[in-house]
Amino acid sequence: MRLGLRLQLLLALGALLVVAFVPLYFAVASIAEASLASARRGAARDLGRAVAGHVLSSAERGDVSGLLEAQLSEGGVIAIAIYDSAGSRASEAGDTDTLPARVTAGREVSQVVETDAGPALLVIVPRAGRSCAITITLHAASGRAALVRLVGLYTGVVALALLVFAYLAMTRLVVRPVEALSNAAGRVASGGRSLEIPEVGAAELRRLAASLREMTERLLADEEALRGKVRELETTTHELASAQETLIRSERLASVGRLAAGMAHEIGNPLAALLGLEELLMTGDLPADERRDVLVRMKRETERIHRVLRDLLAFSRTRTAETAEQGRADIAAVLAEVLALLGPQKEMRDIEIESDVPNDICAVSIPPERLQQVLLNLLLNAADEVPRPGGKIGVVARHDDETVVIEVDDNGPGIAKSARDKLFEPFFTTKEVGKGTGLGLAVCRGVIEAAGGTIAAGESPSGGARFSIRLPRA
Repeated sequence: MRLGLRLQLLLALGALLVVAFVPLYFAVASIAEASLASARRGAARDLGRAVAGHVLSSAERGDVSGLLEAQLSEGGVIAIAIYDSAGSRASEAGDTDTLPARVTAGREVSQVVETDAGPALLVIVPRAGRSCAITITLHAASGRAALVRLVGLYTGVVALALLVFAYLAMTRLVVRPVEALSNAAGRVASGGRSLEIPEVGAAELRRLAASLREMTERLLADEEALRGKVRELETTTHELASAQETLIRSERLASVGRLAAGMAHEIGNPLAALLGLEELLMTGDLPADERRDVLVRMKRETERIHRVLRDLLAFSRTRTAETAEQGRADIAAVLAEVLALLGPQKEMRDIEIESDVPNDICAVSIPPERLQQVLLNLLLNAADEVPRPGGKIGVVARHDDETVVIEVDDNGPGIAKSARDKLFEPFFTTKEVGKGTGLGLAVCRGVIEAAGGTIAAGESPSGGARFSIRLPRA
């Protein structure tokens, strides 16, 4: 969980004050303690001089042993002695271990010495050939502790006051303006159309607010422009959909027109021939052999009409995807059956068919009879185009990760580029009139597409035609 801005500022200011005031506290405490110690040494030195002067003055008048004992006090003078002109101790009182055994005559001394009770100040004052040595304790633990507590209290109060002041100032100058910016941005995010920010805070925050207001206005303008573009796009999409529907209707009408024209051509010509032959028979004066010839020609034209209607029926069936059959075809086995059907036919005797289909190639997802129908149609078309003798047809099959490709090549004249786009349309043919209905390749495309594959026409390496079939693996 992330902390709020106020708490983060409070923690940061607290850490800053700790870093700043803790060393300051120790520094002030050390200085105050040093000052207190110096003051105590000065006071002890003055006290020692005064006591030594009084004792030496009294010593000139008589015995001072009682006077020395009177100068001793707890927490004050702990030892006192008078030395003669030779520097030897003449009389003493108190803890004399803190006093020197001998002193130098005429030399004043003031130095800190260590005693069992703590640090003390040794003061030696010479006068009229004698010297007085006094040891005064400097131990002031209670006073030092009180001073340290006072310094700590002062530091803590100042730090707390600065923390409160800084917190209030940062809240007024930074936190509240930032919260105002956040609330205004939240209103815009919730759907507000303007960024309303009060003019408060530092100059930098005001400039930030102005920048955010300008950015919001620009974003709203861009949003409105985008909405306009979306409306234009929706209008254009609707128009394109309408145009597409119109185009589809036009294409359907064109397909119907081409189908009607093809039907009229492929069926009309045989019907016209049949009508003429019937009129010829109706004259009744034909010899028997001519009458038989007329009947044979009428049968041939009738079979032509039947073939056109049969191919048209096969084409219509392949255009219905819902009736597409599911199956699994072994390419090598299907191709073997096709070659067995074509082998005995007279028009295939002068044509060399090369097959490069591995026996272990993957099966394809199409009924075997449908694949046989497509391969038979492609091979028969290739046989109509290759030269004789010397005609060659090749069948190659290979597979990749998801599909199997079957290619049928020939060494014929090839397919003109202008005819490739129309090659799979119904009733389009490059053969002579009467040799083809123009429905064979259309039926092939319908069969392949119903199985989820594709078929395309191109150019073989020998310059002839190449038909490539791509089917999904079973």
